[in-house]
Amino acid sequence: MFGYVNICKPELKVKEFYKYKAYYCGLCKTLKDRYGRLGQMTLTYDMTFLIVLLTSLYESEVKREQHRCLVHPVKKHDMLVNEITEYAADMNIALSYHHFLDDWKDDKSIAGLAGSKALNSAYKKMAKKYPRQCSEISRCIKQLQDSEKKKEENLDAVSRSFGELMADLFVYREDRWENTLRNLGFYLGKYIYLMDAYDDLEKDIKNESYNPLKTFSRKEGYEEDYKNILIMMMAECTAEFEKLPCIQDIDILRNILYEGVWMKYTSIRNEKTAKEGTKA
Repeated sequence: MFGYVNICKPELKVKEFYKYKAYYCGLCKTLKDRYGRLGQMTLTYDMTFLIVLLTSLYESEVKREQHRCLVHPVKKHDMLVNEITEYAADMNIALSYHHFLDDWKDDKSIAGLAGSKALNSAYKKMAKKYPRQCSEISRCIKQLQDSEKKKEENLDAVSRSFGELMADLFVYREDRWENTLRNLGFYLGKYIYLMDAYDDLEKDIKNESYNPLKTFSRKEGYEEDYKNILIMMMAECTAEFEKLPCIQDIDILRNILYEGVWMKYTSIRNEKTAKEGTKA
């Protein structure tokens, strides 16, 4: 349910792209150092956005490092890390643990069982370190599971659970910015959930799996109505974002929130249009 909060590379300056990439690579290395190769495999663009956002908001000091990796074995490349990188890595693992556990419970996935067992010890430590976040993740995942069992079709109700989950993750410190960060994360989380449902719709119909869009997608004007729902989610999200006194990396952040989040949607929509044209 991740990978939708990305950059729009063509609209970024070269130096901004490489700085974003350095944040991304910093998260990748932190996941590997703290949780091994499995941790590294859980890397997401969404948590990279959280790092850039919180680093900008709190003006956290960033350490620049240079390392080689499996993807870039020959030449060292830049990595940006700080305490927020570590927080995002921990939250990434917490989410991945529940994702693996969910896969095992729902589909008896061997990979899900193996992944949840491999991360179990790390998650227990994390639950003690971040009781608020881990408790909220568990609660919201349970709500999503209940919605799936009931085959819930109310888009607001089902997306709210993931929105509440993301809202708590975005609250790094319980301070004056808590409510704004919580609201930003809430609407971005709803957007991510709704995008994931849109992305998986065709596959879920084919596999007879749960998807809250099954009935809604059969209504006349579905595509435009759904796009408007997504626009409303991001309008609320960006309204909250603009309340934050972010200056550092502001162009990267605005690129992601105003353009990058729509890259996957445009790709899916174009693919659907092309298929419909072929059938016609």
